[in-house]
Amino acid sequence: MKLQFALVLILLSFVFVHAQEPENAAATVDRIKLQLLDLQAKEEQLKYRKVELDEAIKPENIERSLAGIGSTRPEELREARRRQLTIERDSIVSQLNILENTRTRLEASLAEAQGRAYQESAQVLPTQAFVAQKRASTRWLVLGAVGLGALALMAGLVIYRRAIKLR
Repeated sequence: MKLQFALVLILLSFVFVHAQEPENAAATVDRIKLQLLDLQAKEEQLKYRKVELDEAIKPENIERSLAGIGSTRPEELREARRRQLTIERDSIVSQLNILENTRTRLEASLAEAQGRAYQESAQVLPTQAFVAQKRASTRWLVLGAVGLGALALMAGLVIYRRAIKLR
């Protein structure tokens, strides 16, 4: 009985082993869309910060921000503050340019992935029919193997019992 149970488990383990499938085009489309949403959020933050810096870099706002600071050289302080704000603004502009290039590349990848997803969806029907047929034939193979195993086990038990009776 234990041997029969072990044989069934071994046969079933072969049936249920599946290889990991590569990512399909629909999943790629979803992943790229998420990347585009993240990129858009970063762009919005950087654009907002650029607007703030453009406002802060105006001479009257620089002067207002340094109003509480006393110095013998206020022109140098204003110039240093203007340079600091300009450097930060230029950095944000370059980041926005990089994000723009990335967005263009992602949009091209998205279009390509959507095309692949459409092609995959058009090919699903024959594949599904084949998989259903393959599953049915696999079931018959498993049932046949289990039946043959049971017959062999029963034959072995009959031979074993006759051998014991002859002694």
